[in-house]
Amino acid sequence: MIINTIRDNYKIILFGFIFTFSSSVGQSFFIGFFNSDIRNELNISHGEFGTIYGIATLCSSILLIWVGKKIDDIKLLHYSIFVVIFLSFSSFFFSYVNGALLLFFGIFFLRLSGQGLMAHTASTAISRYFERRRGKALSYIWFGMSLGEFLFPMLIVYLLSFIYWRDLWIQISITILLFLPAISFFTIKNISVSSREIDSEVKKTNSNLIKSWKRSEVVKDYKFYTILPCLLAPAFIITGIVINQSFITESKDWGEYTLAKAFMSYAVLTVITLFFSGLLVDKFTSRKLLLFFNIPMLLSLIVLMFFKVPYSAHIFMGLLGITNGFTNVLVSSLWAEIYGVNYLGSIKALTGALMVFSTALATTVFGLLIDFGHSVESISFICVIYVVISTLIIAIFQKSYNPILIN
Repeated sequence: MIINTIRDNYKIILFGFIFTFSSSVGQSFFIGFFNSDIRNELNISHGEFGTIYGIATLCSSILLIWVGKKIDDIKLLHYSIFVVIFLSFSSFFFSYVNGALLLFFGIFFLRLSGQGLMAHTASTAISRYFERRRGKALSYIWFGMSLGEFLFPMLIVYLLSFIYWRDLWIQISITILLFLPAISFFTIKNISVSSREIDSEVKKTNSNLIKSWKRSEVVKDYKFYTILPCLLAPAFIITGIVINQSFITESKDWGEYTLAKAFMSYAVLTVITLFFSGLLVDKFTSRKLLLFFNIPMLLSLIVLMFFKVPYSAHIFMGLLGITNGFTNVLVSSLWAEIYGVNYLGSIKALTGALMVFSTALATTVFGLLIDFGHSVESISFICVIYVVISTLIIAIFQKSYNPILIN
C-alpha cells in the first residue's frame, strides 16, 4: 500500500527530489570547493572569507523568514519558478565576484536561493502534501541532496582541473535555467496549498485533529527553544567542517583528494540513513527520535579528534552522513507533527532561517578559531561539548513535545 501511494504521487516526489538535488549549488560543501580559488584570487584569509561568508549567510537567513513565508500564499508552481530563476541569476552573478563586496552579495544570493529557498520549497511542499507517509516521502526527496553530495565533490574537483571557476558558474546558471522551469511545470502545475496525497486511508486518520499553530504562537512556546540547540547542531558543525575542508586536509596531512573521496562515504551513509529514517519516523515519530539523531555526529567528532590516518576521513565523514540523513527527514517532519500543517510554510521559513543563521555563525566562528591558531582537535572538542549539552536538554523536555489535539 505504501509503495502504491508513493507511486500515485510520483510527480511531487520527483519535484522534491530535483529541488533538493539542485539546492546543492547553494550548500556550503559545494561553495567550499571554490574556497581556495576565491581566496587566492581576491587575496583574503580563511578568517576574512569565513566572516564574509557568515555575514552574507546571516543576511540571507533574515530575508528567508519573509520570502519563505510566501509559499503559504502563492501557488506552488509560481513560487517554484521564482526560486529557480533566482538560483540561476545567483550562479551567474557569482561568476563575476572580484572583490569583498561582490563576494558578499554573491554568497548572499546563493545561500538564499540555494540552501534556503530550494530546500525550503521542496520540504514544505512534501511535508504539507503527505500525512500518513510523510517520513517515507521526505526520505525519497532528500535522496536528491545526497546524490548531489555524492556526485558533486569529485565532479567539481575534476571540472576545476580544466575549466576556469568563473566559467563553471556560468555553465551552472545556464543548466538551471534550461531544465528546472520545465520540470516544475510538469510535476506540480496542479498542486495547491490544500492538496493532499492520493490515499483514501488518509481521510480516515485523525491528523486533522492536530492544532495548527501560527508562527506568532510558535515563537512564544518554550518547547520550540528547547529543541533548537539540538536541531541546529548538525547545520552548524557540518557547515564549519565542509567550508574549511582545505584546513582539515592540511592539518591532517591528507592527500588533495582524501576528503573529496570521503564525501562519497558521507553521501552513501546519508542515503542509507534516509531510507531507514523515513521508515522510523513513520513508525515512531520524529519527536521520539530527536534524542538520538546527533549521536553519530558525536562519534564522528571523536574520530576527527583522535585519528590522523587517511582512511579515518571515511569513518569521520560517514558518521556525519548518518546524522545528516536523520536530520533531513526528521527536521522536515518534526514541525508538522508538533505544530500542524496549515501554517507550515511560515514556521519552516523561520526555522530554516535559524538553520541558515547557524551555518553563518559556523563559518565565522570556525574561520576565526583557525586564524587564532586553534587546532582541528581543539575545535572538535568544543563541538563535542555543544552536542552533549543540546542532547541533554532534549532528554529533559522530550515528554512535552506531544502535539495539542482538537476535538
